[in-house]
Amino acid sequence: MRRQHRTKIVATLGPGTGDAKSIATLFHAGADVFRLNFSHGAHSEHKARLDAIRELERSSARPIAVMMDLQGPKLRIGTFKGGPIELREGAAFRLDLDEAEGNTDRVTLPHPEIFQALEPGADLLLDDGRIRLTVERCDAKSADCRVAVGGPLSERKGVNVPGVVLPLSPLTEKDRADLAYGLTLGVDWVALSFVQRPEDIEEARALIQGKAGILAKLEKPAAIDKLDEIVAAADALMVARGDLGVEMPPEDVPVQQRRIIEACRLAGKPVVVATQMLDSMVERPVPTRAEASDVATAVYSGADAVMLSAETAVGDYAEEAVAMMNRIIERVEKDPVYRKGLEAQRQKPEPTTADAVATAAAQMATTLAVNAIATYTTSGSTTLRVARERPPAPILGLTPRDDTARRLALVWGVHPARVPDAQDLDDMSATATHQAKIDGFGNEGDRIVITAGVPFSTPGKTNLLRIARIGGASETS
Repeated sequence: MRRQHRTKIVATLGPGTGDAKSIATLFHAGADVFRLNFSHGAHSEHKARLDAIRELERSSARPIAVMMDLQGPKLRIGTFKGGPIELREGAAFRLDLDEAEGNTDRVTLPHPEIFQALEPGADLLLDDGRIRLTVERCDAKSADCRVAVGGPLSERKGVNVPGVVLPLSPLTEKDRADLAYGLTLGVDWVALSFVQRPEDIEEARALIQGKAGILAKLEKPAAIDKLDEIVAAADALMVARGDLGVEMPPEDVPVQQRRIIEACRLAGKPVVVATQMLDSMVERPVPTRAEASDVATAVYSGADAVMLSAETAVGDYAEEAVAMMNRIIERVEKDPVYRKGLEAQRQKPEPTTADAVATAAAQMATTLAVNAIATYTTSGSTTLRVARERPPAPILGLTPRDDTARRLALVWGVHPARVPDAQDLDDMSATATHQAKIDGFGNEGDRIVITAGVPFSTPGKTNLLRIARIGGASETS
């Protein structure tokens, strides 16, 4: 099955789409990656969904990526005696560690690490930013605040602390248990929530031990301050606009989205744009024009993937949402302006053999108008280098490893395929041209570009470039 879109689609599974039939429907509508949100659902539910994905993968003969999204630390206030309260602008309000039920004067905030990091003048955002408190005095057990923006407040609402690096690990005990379980299931990507610094990623990497790729979710301004270091430490990133949009002014989010995408493009790391992309399609069969433009903007910017959350997890029009996102992507990618934009964004290659080969492959694909670029890879790095160039020809990611093929399903323009190790150069060309033909990337006599490393099956040894014809001999090497 050949996809026509280059920008990939991530679909979140949930109560409305957890069965095998629904998963197959979303896949055929255009989904490339399935997200399992471990903030919700039992382990047994996630296992059933992953089993259904792997069966679909076998029947479709196409690698499918599975992303587990860890919940991360959730900061919430306590309960109120007598139900919700009303906070009025200018009123005093106290947050503390006292476990007693709250009232209009105070409420429990059972997170001592927040009080350790607060300083007078800091803002606290409650209920997705609807309530804003300004800290006037604080110590290790409490914070006396003034209500800057008031309104109704009910129990257990979330708390955001913008501009403050909290002494928190992104991995709670729940996350560690979920992660261990997800790795036994064989997930391909681990989305790490609440990343604030590169050390958070290294902590997760020590637990994952190469069994899955690490995708850092950028949800806090503190992470933006260390963007380059986080990009270097992670395997992929996500512009998680939900919490990011709470902790910074709305007008700053599009600017930071573009900045994150450009940083990932420069580093050759996959980047996903997420949150409320087609949000109205949770309840309606068509998106707003603004939502369609939002998806298009991410595609024009060169993102590797765009993600659907509630639209496919609990929405009434899950299949339609995936199909709509697929149509928007395909339409944008046919626009000549899209190709010009990608070429303008192209980064200078690093002075390495692998980058020189990847750059030359993209240039050959353009000059010769080849049907595909076939990249032999063990770890996926060769394919990522070529994808970084955003070539006009589709990329065949050929690998003998199931895990590599599945991870590459997230990457822009890559059609991953599991193939045997090449025995020699002739076998390499024969396998690549055969795969291009059976996957619908060309017919007899059409040309493809092939990149590989010699000796074969040696990671990080991309040093060969060849042009071959489908059904014929190689032209150059």
